[in-house]
Amino acid sequence: MSAESPSGTPPLWTTPEFLRVLPFAVFLVIGSLAGKWFPGSEYWLYALKTVVVAALVWVLRSRIVEMRWNFSLPALGVGVAVAALWIALDGIIPSLASIYDRVSGLWTGQAPAPRPVDPPWNPLAFFSGAPALGWAFVGVRVLGRSLLVPMIEEVFYRSFVYRMVMRPDFLQVSLREWNLRAFAITCLLFSLSHPDQWLAALLCAALYQRLVLRSGRLGDAMLAHGVTNGLISAYAIATGRWQFT
Repeated sequence: MSAESPSGTPPLWTTPEFLRVLPFAVFLVIGSLAGKWFPGSEYWLYALKTVVVAALVWVLRSRIVEMRWNFSLPALGVGVAVAALWIALDGIIPSLASIYDRVSGLWTGQAPAPRPVDPPWNPLAFFSGAPALGWAFVGVRVLGRSLLVPMIEEVFYRSFVYRMVMRPDFLQVSLREWNLRAFAITCLLFSLSHPDQWLAALLCAALYQRLVLRSGRLGDAMLAHGVTNGLISAYAIATGRWQFT
């Protein structure tokens, strides 16, 4: 039996666009529910979305051919450099929300209302009575950020979005192909998705995309991203600066 619809077009869920967006979208949707069900639900939901998205990635691994890890010294160096940059810029560059409040205050002449501050991710504090459970959530977080997030984000941003901006049939576009508009849009979207660290994210996106353009392999950016997130997680655990998790 053919997988095509009566019109002769393949079903949406089999298209290359859908396959590259689905894991990223599921990760975001489940994450958006964090902390909204019951106290501590953000920890359980992070574990849930990690398991669900990891299963999706495993099922789709043969369909997303560019999602392959690759080791290279430039990628390793970029990962370390971005981690250092991310940590160094924390608290120096105002967040997008802070910039908006300042501009709004100047425009209206009124001080903006204080924004609620979410408590930092810290399962060791929340589960202080069950330290083994707290460390289990820390482990899931570190693995999720260092292994799973690099795969789904690099596929979405550096492979799908970058090439889709150039051509709707994006699979016909080489990962090495340079395009200023695609580069700018991809970096901007990645930056806006990290409003508290938008400048670091902007520079990070540019460096990761440059790795892909240079090598033609998405795996270089995946490695750099994984190294960055792993080092930042290690720094957060070692220093207790849980805002970096």
